[in-house]
Amino acid sequence: MADEEAGGTERMEISAELPQTPQRLASWWDQQVDFYTAFLHHLAQLVPEIYFAEMDPDLEKQEESVQMSIFTPLEWYLFGEDPDICLEKLKHSGAFQLCGKVFKSGETTYSCRDCAIDPTCVLCMDCFQNSVHKNHRYKMHTSTGGGFCDCGDTEAWKTGPFCVNHEPGRAGTIKENSRCPLNEEVIVQARKIFPSVIKYVVEMTIWEEEKELPPELQIREKNERYYCVLFNDEHHSYDHVIYSLQRALDCELAEAQLHTTAIDKEGRRAVKAGAYAACQEAKEDIKSHSENVSQHPLHVEVLHSEIMAHQKFALRLGSWMNKIMSYSSDFRQIFCQACLREEPDSENPCLISRLMLWDAKLYKGARKILHELIFSSFFMEMEYKKLFAMEFVKYYKQLQKEYISDDHDRSISITALSVQMFTVPTLARHLIEEQNVISVITETLLEVLPEYLDRNNKFNFQGYSQDKLGRVYAVICDLKYILISKPTIWTERLRMQFLEGFRSFLKILTCMQGMEEIRRQVGQHIEVDPDWEAAIAIQMQLKNILLMFQEWCACDEELLLVAYKECHKAVMRCSTSFISSSKTVVQSCGHSLETKSYRVSEDLVSIHLPLSRTLAGLHVRLSRLGAVSRLHEFVSFEDFQVEVLVEYPLRCLVLVAQVVAEMWRRNGLSLISQVFYYQDVKCREEMYDKDIIMLQIGASLMDPNKFLLLVLQRYELAEAFNKTISTKDQDLIKQYNTLIEEMLQVLIYIVGERYVPGVGNVTKEEVTMREIIHLLCIEPMPHSVKMTKILFQQENNETGLENVINKVATFKKPGVSGHGVYELKDESLKDFNMYFYHYSKTQHSKAEHMQKKRRKQENKDEALPPPPPPEFCPAFSKVINLLNCDIMMYILRTVFERAIDTDSNLWTEGMLQMAFHILALGLLEEKQQLQKAPEEEVTFDFYHKASRLGSSAMNIQMLLEKLKGIPQLEGQKDMITWILQMFDTVKRLREKSCLIVATTSGSESIKNDEITHDKEKAERKRKAEAARLHRQKIMAQMSALQKNFIETHKLMYDNTSEMPGKEDSIMEEESTPAVSDYSRIALGPKRGPSVTEKEVLTCILCQEEQEVKIENNAMVLSACVQKSTALTQHRGKPIELSGEALDPLFMDPDLAYGTYTGSCGHVMHAVCWQKYFEAVQLSSQQRIHVDLFDLESGEYLCPLCKSLCNTVIPIIPLQPQKINSENADALAQLLTLARWIQTVLARISGYNIRHAKGENPIPIFFNQGMGDSTLEFHSILSFGVESSIKYSNSIKEMVILFATTIYRIGLKVPPDETDPRVPMLTWSTCAFTIQAIENLLGDEGKPLFGALQNRQHNGLKALMQFAVAQRITCPQVLIQKHLVRLLSVVLPNIKSEDTPCLLSIDLFHVLVGAVLAFPSLYWDDPVDLQPSSVSSSYNHLYLFHLITMAHMLQILLTVDTGLPLAQVQEDREEAHSASSFFAEISQYTSGSIGCDIPGWYLWVSLKNGITPYLRCAALFFHYLLGVTPPEELHTNSAEGEYSALCSYLSLPTNLFLLFQEYWDTVRPLLKRWCADPALINCLKYPRKRNSLIELPDDYSCLLNQASHFRCPRSADDERKHPVLCLFCGAILCSQNICCQEIVNGEEVGACIFHALHCGAGVCIFLKIRECRVVLVEGKARGCAYPAPYLDEYGETDPGLKRGNPLHLSRERYRKLHLVWQQHCIIEEIARSQETNQMLFGFNWQLL
Repeated sequence: MADEEAGGTERMEISAELPQTPQRLASWWDQQVDFYTAFLHHLAQLVPEIYFAEMDPDLEKQEESVQMSIFTPLEWYLFGEDPDICLEKLKHSGAFQLCGKVFKSGETTYSCRDCAIDPTCVLCMDCFQNSVHKNHRYKMHTSTGGGFCDCGDTEAWKTGPFCVNHEPGRAGTIKENSRCPLNEEVIVQARKIFPSVIKYVVEMTIWEEEKELPPELQIREKNERYYCVLFNDEHHSYDHVIYSLQRALDCELAEAQLHTTAIDKEGRRAVKAGAYAACQEAKEDIKSHSENVSQHPLHVEVLHSEIMAHQKFALRLGSWMNKIMSYSSDFRQIFCQACLREEPDSENPCLISRLMLWDAKLYKGARKILHELIFSSFFMEMEYKKLFAMEFVKYYKQLQKEYISDDHDRSISITALSVQMFTVPTLARHLIEEQNVISVITETLLEVLPEYLDRNNKFNFQGYSQDKLGRVYAVICDLKYILISKPTIWTERLRMQFLEGFRSFLKILTCMQGMEEIRRQVGQHIEVDPDWEAAIAIQMQLKNILLMFQEWCACDEELLLVAYKECHKAVMRCSTSFISSSKTVVQSCGHSLETKSYRVSEDLVSIHLPLSRTLAGLHVRLSRLGAVSRLHEFVSFEDFQVEVLVEYPLRCLVLVAQVVAEMWRRNGLSLISQVFYYQDVKCREEMYDKDIIMLQIGASLMDPNKFLLLVLQRYELAEAFNKTISTKDQDLIKQYNTLIEEMLQVLIYIVGERYVPGVGNVTKEEVTMREIIHLLCIEPMPHSVKMTKILFQQENNETGLENVINKVATFKKPGVSGHGVYELKDESLKDFNMYFYHYSKTQHSKAEHMQKKRRKQENKDEALPPPPPPEFCPAFSKVINLLNCDIMMYILRTVFERAIDTDSNLWTEGMLQMAFHILALGLLEEKQQLQKAPEEEVTFDFYHKASRLGSSAMNIQMLLEKLKGIPQLEGQKDMITWILQMFDTVKRLREKSCLIVATTSGSESIKNDEITHDKEKAERKRKAEAARLHRQKIMAQMSALQKNFIETHKLMYDNTSEMPGKEDSIMEEESTPAVSDYSRIALGPKRGPSVTEKEVLTCILCQEEQEVKIENNAMVLSACVQKSTALTQHRGKPIELSGEALDPLFMDPDLAYGTYTGSCGHVMHAVCWQKYFEAVQLSSQQRIHVDLFDLESGEYLCPLCKSLCNTVIPIIPLQPQKINSENADALAQLLTLARWIQTVLARISGYNIRHAKGENPIPIFFNQGMGDSTLEFHSILSFGVESSIKYSNSIKEMVILFATTIYRIGLKVPPDETDPRVPMLTWSTCAFTIQAIENLLGDEGKPLFGALQNRQHNGLKALMQFAVAQRITCPQVLIQKHLVRLLSVVLPNIKSEDTPCLLSIDLFHVLVGAVLAFPSLYWDDPVDLQPSSVSSSYNHLYLFHLITMAHMLQILLTVDTGLPLAQVQEDREEAHSASSFFAEISQYTSGSIGCDIPGWYLWVSLKNGITPYLRCAALFFHYLLGVTPPEELHTNSAEGEYSALCSYLSLPTNLFLLFQEYWDTVRPLLKRWCADPALINCLKYPRKRNSLIELPDDYSCLLNQASHFRCPRSADDERKHPVLCLFCGAILCSQNICCQEIVNGEEVGACIFHALHCGAGVCIFLKIRECRVVLVEGKARGCAYPAPYLDEYGETDPGLKRGNPLHLSRERYRKLHLVWQQHCIIEEIARSQETNQMLFGFNWQLL
């Protein structure tokens, strides 16, 4: 009873204590005997209260109360004083030497190719930027998460292990640390606190009960609150889970999404709270709904609320521990000791092991925090890392098995930590010695794969599970990590344990030796292709491990011999069935061989022989150490049985030959794939290459004749060589011929392939060099292709490659596209060997073709003899006896005799080529030996054997002479000649022994050689000359015939020449006769004639020609109209998503959004186009896959060039206008500007009066002082009118169609051809398109007219003439209304209430609109008139002058006084007029502009500011009127350009003279313009040219930026995809739910949303972590584009796969800029989608 009471008082005490200070609580704990109980008691009270709301917690409040009531007291208790002060002190007491940053998924890591011990050594961004490696050859990669920065780890780096921040001995690190250690009391406290904390964390994390807490935490009365908790798994997709939750909980989509995101991130989430029964019901519901969708139900549990609270708090406590440990090494050590301490009286393992073993059962969030705990404690202290590794290995099997049956990713499994331990060299050695980790890993492998073993104990992966095997590869990887660095010192124990591990590894290889055997299908085709991928994949995984084991064995001669013996035993054990089988005898040429009766084409055969291949590898290494002589001490000669060793690899090569000969056709694809990989670079080093070596071992140890008999027997060719097969069956003959070729090829490899260190006397470098030479003999290659082909994953071998590459090849830099390539140096060509054993069939023929072509160009003979091979090592020296043995001679002679025999068809040219190659090898070998040693000592007598007479009484030389005469063998002549000369040379070397004779005859014979050689050269030259003369003669004959033909058909030629094709010159006008100079004026009475031609165009669809005429049926240009922000001066200005309410008549001067019309320049009949479009619509309804274009909005691909188009422009001819000069001069007297203005105003007011009677009048307020009242309504007509143009109906239809499209796209509204805004948008797109093209030409520094592309030229021409016609299709009253509003800007006395202020509009848009709308003033109800040429020339002139003056004022009012302009002379006339004019207007502006700006500065500013406007105007009037522009505008002369523009546009070069000329008329206008309120903060002219943002030169700077990027909307550090907008430089969080927006009811990703505002839907992004550029358009379209960053080899690196340092290529970036400025982004996207059509593409909408 007393106890209970005591408990009660204690409880009272605590609860009374709580509100008080943390100090009090700390001191109270201090008085307790048992801290653990007191601490738990405290938690039992508080935790359930703090973490009460699991569903939607108030996170800040939770955090605050936990800090206040638990963490701060704990820290007080630990330090005994104010924790903030202590922690601050500790913080400054010293940096650690280890960085220890744990990588999140998607972070960039760096490795140094020069200094890293192995490729797993990486640095984080900050350490890298501060280290020496920044200037080395580094690699960048994207982490998959869970790695660890190795900065400060001396075992990871050869040099520079520390970055600046972690360097020991920096001021204020170690020294102070020793001065200011933690005081003893704190350490004592830590020893008291840490074990309790850890124990609580572990106990709670691995707590299994769903309803009950551990008794020591159950001190409150239990509530009835439960949670239904859903756990993450990798079987169900996001959508599955959302679906199940919506159905089961009956909740909104948004809520279900929220739950699902949280589950995916944290690993578990409470989705329902309530009584036990309710939660249980929800659990069953969720399970049943999720089972409908996939086989596995979701994992759901019902947990008591207090359990949830404690588990949540346990993790929070874990991260607190993390923080505390980061302050001091002592804390970390105490923590590790506590984790490793085993409880004395329990059978449980220590705490850290319990955590490890529980890992697979934990959810994501918990795993992450616990792994971080391990990283920040054990991995930061070398001593404890070792102890942890030992615990890890102790439970290794169990951990791996659990990982394999778990479904979470490797990155969040405890097993992923293996790389942190196994790759540390000292640690790896320790684990091998102490725990024999190699055996542990290999045994684990065997234990997790038992279901794949068949009756014979061999693997068979039929019906394997991809996921499970993928997990098994992780175990194989661990083996690689352990072996990654070879030991330098071998202790006895290490040797013993390693051999133990090697034996264990051989067990795995034994299960693979001969696995998945196959038998040839005869009769019918195999029904189901067997699974072959798994076996090959394991082979690839094992490739590096096999090499590493061989390297380790070769460290030490004794070790190697013992390993060899073990491996030999294992091979023999696997060959028992073969040894015991029955035998047959083969005979030939007096030699016989007794061998096992086995046929590859009938019996079982397997391609997997890792044991035999490992043995071959070990044998080569023995040969390198020179220890083959000691082999008999370990393996006796009787036991060695070389025939058995050779047997299996030989079968494998025969299988390949038979597959090539198509004997295994019925075995399906799986065999072909296996054979492909067998010889492919990914596997060949441990498959094909080792099989060749094994045959070389056989050839070096067996009698050569017997060896060849064995080969003939296995290739099933003994018959074919013994007697002539008389068969007419072509297939059979072809099969035999292929087999013979394949066999000869393998014989060439056995004798000639010596580039393996240990087989031939070569170094590794020479081997690489040879690989490179042969690859480059095929064609020049980029660096990356070569890397993958040669060094497929050879660890850390790249550095070797680069030194070698530059010896044999030169690098050619790339252009704007493509990549840099290496080209072979000429001196390396002599090493080309046509039968290089790594060539595939296609590579072989390509290389042969290239080399012959090269020799032909250099006028050399076409013989390609083998290069002299290096010497064999002593162990292999007997291989060459194959060449001069009887059977080889017999084979060669047979091949030659069959070629001479006219009846025989058992030979091919390829076979002969190989026979010649073998001959050449034999002769070279003998020549080399004779040059090295006196003749008596050379036993190799190839020459002698070849000279013997065979059965046909001919020796080989005679046969060759005969072959020379066979016409089919023309191509081999040079080779035969070479061989015969070689016979000669060897003969002379043989005879040299009679010295005296030899000296004379030798030199003579050499001379003879030269003479024959010269003769051949001369002969070649003569032939080449003859061929040239012959060609000349033929050409002369042809041209004579041609002339003759033209003479006869002269008439026809004359007619056609008048009609130049439309593509001839970009500017047709240039081809017209020289126009006198005055006529190159576009405006006013002196206007030059319009240059028009008869245009006959061909429709690309029906190929018929038609002349373009107004009355004909319409022809159209395919075109694309798009919104554009390419010229904006206000990037990111908010855009109206729908333009229902917009009034587009006036354009803002910042040109924020325009409508651009581009054309690809291809012409169709309107009718043809309509048919084509309907057909496209029809076919797309029948197609299933996602459409590339949006038919609803009229999109289609141009039938010819596949550009994306969404409309067509009707092609309307220019109406030529002639001006009668007398009339014009007469008018000039009458029609002054003032008179013109009055006329116009009278006309307008006249309309106004008429309309006043009818409906809504045009709102105009006339100022008084109208002047002469005689200028009445009709006077405008008196200056010349003509009747309006009549267009054909077909043209009108097309005009309306195109105008409606512009309206629809420009305003983003549904089409409506009657909307009054249609004409406004027509004018607007004309103006904007011209401005965009002018801007582009200026940007590229090109002349205004000379450099237009054909499509731009045709597009502008069609667009302007369309705009003229478009007016006629509208109600004229409407056009008049618009016109009056436009004119109200520049005419005095007329102002409607919505006239904008001068500075808030773009005047070029006003000019285009006014000029195009002006003819509507001539229209009257009964009559349809338009101005005559003379009238319109004045209209244009005065409109242009008025608007130009307004624009000059715009420029001067906004002049920027701070620019460094080049000064011109102050006393020029222009400067004077500028000053006086400026003084004049500053009176009107009521002093808001300063008047102390020098005149020259004003003039230069004005000239710069107005040039773009003048250039646009010149383009506009040229395409409107067709008047030829002055010559200077065709050429690129900046100087002449301005004056040429002025003369073309009838302006004085001193623009201020305009004001002087019209002063009286303009003065009232000036007052009005200057009085506008919007003078402040306006745009400056000339507008700045947009370009893509500046990018840093070094890519790692961008990565650095991205690493600091935090998503604005979510607090977690989960993997983000930072994406950079290249228009404005914003960094966005892409492909993430947190940043999605809703647009018109659809969800779109952050990038797409940004693009809508930044680029009117079109944008260019750079995905920073992947170094990819993406172009996007609209909501659902995009494509990848090569990034502008290149490595030193001129290649891009998407996804940072290769990881070389990348630098910005200005040219590529410029190209990207042009794609944007030319408005080609949409086109690029359409093209790329057209080429990469996918059934289900990338979901661009969520980018």
